Amino acid sequence: MDTRPSSDPPCDACDVVTVPTRQGLEAVDILRRGAGEGVGPVIHDDGCDTLGFLVPSGTAAAWDVPGSTCTETDGRGLRLVPDPEPPVEGSGWLVPPGEADLATDPAVLRAALGEAARMIEAADSCR
Repeated sequence: MDTRPSSDPPCDACDVVTVPTRQGLEAVDILRRGAGEGVGPVIHDDGCDTLGFLVPSGTAAAWDVPGSTCTETDGRGLRLVPDPEPPVEGSGWLVPPGEADLATDPAVLRAALGEAARMIEAADSCR
């Protein structure tokens, strides 16, 4: 059972994993269907080219998933409060804080991105 007070920010200091939109949307679906850990806040760019998954601070130091990047933001102002404006101009929330878990667990995200990539490869090979 979650015992955090509801006023806790979704992610006190987050890193951001950026992926192509198609893979990111598949990963969001996978995370929402899965048991256990869910998806944290997810941001999209206005051009809908990429999605950014908020992950715990420190994730960038060990992130090595091909086709994605993880950017450190600790100490640079990416701190969320419930129902904030998107932290980057020209972006919007796909999964806003307040409708999401604190942050997406990096190991769970890694697995979801891998599954998404395999699904996309299989779908593309059927064309």
